[in-house]
Amino acid sequence: MPSKAQRIAGWILTGLVALFLIVVSGVPKFIDFPGKADMMAKLQIPLHLLPTLGVLEISVAVLYLIPRTAFLGAILTTGYLGGAVWTHLRADDVWFFPIIIGVLMWLSLALRHPVIFRLALGQGAVAPSVQGASQQ
Repeated sequence: MPSKAQRIAGWILTGLVALFLIVVSGVPKFIDFPGKADMMAKLQIPLHLLPTLGVLEISVAVLYLIPRTAFLGAILTTGYLGGAVWTHLRADDVWFFPIIIGVLMWLSLALRHPVIFRLALGQGAVAPSVQGASQQ
């Protein structure tokens, strides 16, 4: 069971990551702003694909925010961010920022659910003890 401070830190970090994914990165895919066409041309992303990418990004971020679907959302967001890394590498652009977002996302989830730390470090999940099993 995570401590109260871990849970709070995890939720704050979760909110910041989700805020970035939705507001800073997802919503602008639907808005026209100066330099957008040039930026997408450099990344070799056709403008007509941006709404689809925006829906995908916002959807996986929302899944990540919902406690019951947070793990699925983190997995799907990791895939999405992997595509972002490849896109930036292919365009010879700064590529490590999506990795930082992904690490922060998993860190925030692990602060809320410490079993993720144990699994990531290869220690395995602690099986819940079954009362009565030790009495047999």
